[in-house]
Amino acid sequence: MSTFPARLLNDDEQVVVTTRGHWKALIWPAALVIVALVLLVWSFTVDRPDNDGLGHSILGWIARILGVLAAAASLPPFVRWWTTTYTFTNRRFIKRSGLIAKEGRTIPLNRISGVDFEIGVIDRLFGCGTLIVSDASTDGRVLLDDIPHVEQVQLQVSEELHRLSQRGDRHDDGT
Repeated sequence: MSTFPARLLNDDEQVVVTTRGHWKALIWPAALVIVALVLLVWSFTVDRPDNDGLGHSILGWIARILGVLAAAASLPPFVRWWTTTYTFTNRRFIKRSGLIAKEGRTIPLNRISGVDFEIGVIDRLFGCGTLIVSDASTDGRVLLDDIPHVEQVQLQVSEELHRLSQRGDRHDDGT
């Protein structure tokens, strides 16, 4: 679990649960890194300059270029995974993402009408799933893919929604 910066919390606001996507989202980027390493290692160890000093072969240069491209393609998904967090507090839901340019979405808990989850076959193997946060806005639903222990997260958020309705704080706008 990641931590949510305390400086971004309002007075009397407490974090209920905070997480980022499951590491399964990094499988394809990791495969790209392995491909990049294989191509680069091959191009610098097997494809050596000829004895006459004419340099590396065209195939070696193609392997180097593809290796660098594969390594570069693996970076954005990793950065997106690392910088995207999902946080539920006792007052609101917060989705934050971005390394340099930040993006965020906040939904007050009193506007959330339901929190559901879906777990596919592959998700079950990895212990994750999709959390579906429904609200009364025009967007209607926010899908949070690859949430680790999605059933436990759904249970914690549902309990907090129940507590909110029992306290009579449905007028609280989360700010």
